[in-house]
Amino acid sequence: MGKINRVLIAGGTHGNELTGVYAVKKFERSPDLVRRSSFETVTLLGNPRAIAANCRYIDQDLNRSFNTGAAIAPAGYEVQRSEHLRQRFGPAGQTPVDFVIDLHSTTSNAGVMIILDSLDGFTLGLAAYLSQANPEIKLYSSEGSGRRQDSLRSLAPHRIGIEVGPLAHGTLSAQLFQKTEAVVQTTLDYLERYNLGTAAAEPPTALTLYQYVDALDYPRDDEGNILAMIHPQRQWQDYVPLESGDPLFLTFEEAVIPYAGNARMYPVFINEAAYYEKGIALCLTEKRVYQLE
Repeated sequence: MGKINRVLIAGGTHGNELTGVYAVKKFERSPDLVRRSSFETVTLLGNPRAIAANCRYIDQDLNRSFNTGAAIAPAGYEVQRSEHLRQRFGPAGQTPVDFVIDLHSTTSNAGVMIILDSLDGFTLGLAAYLSQANPEIKLYSSEGSGRRQDSLRSLAPHRIGIEVGPLAHGTLSAQLFQKTEAVVQTTLDYLERYNLGTAAAEPPTALTLYQYVDALDYPRDDEGNILAMIHPQRQWQDYVPLESGDPLFLTFEEAVIPYAGNARMYPVFINEAAYYEKGIALCLTEKRVYQLE
């Protein structure tokens, strides 16, 4: 793999996720915070109209709008915005980027989650470095979820998402803001070390990742109305094992609907507010250990 020449830090891909919005604004006010000697760092407010309206998007989710092979109609604001960003930062763009740091927040109890769209050696090395710097970090492998193809960060050959929560959309948390900024700085430090060939501290020999498997919807009737909520015992229990028969949903009539799968799973993005419209109550993951060479 070649040298990292340009890094993009994006916030506000979803306009009401204010952690990323205000982190980018801070970096734009104080560019020295994200400046490194071996590469250029650029910042981006991903969805300006949605940011101004304090909403997730205007016409459709910008973080699902970058798959050029998908037929998307009508071509609303986010599709136009994705094409503009592709022409600016994509591989054939005016100022192509080699690495994207995409900042997000979630209403689920994600803690500090690093989203990995691929598991190549470079990405795993970065994940190990971040995990060593902050053992609180959880690593979520999004391979198979579609984000590798259609997210804003798919503009670059290498990328991570930083997801923090729980945090209500349209709000800020000083603690989660600080944690986000710390991960950004550690990531930039790793990229600088990589370019300069500077040896880092001895990395861990194994990494624990939560690998995306599938998404589950809420129980619904024939008209699409939700028939049950996340069970109280499952709420806020991201990364906690889910076994067959465990309480998963609770109907409005107080009936328990258990998990019917056979394999042990580790749910993430439980009861994410923005996922109601997508038909997702939670994402199921497998917990895997990757050995590092």
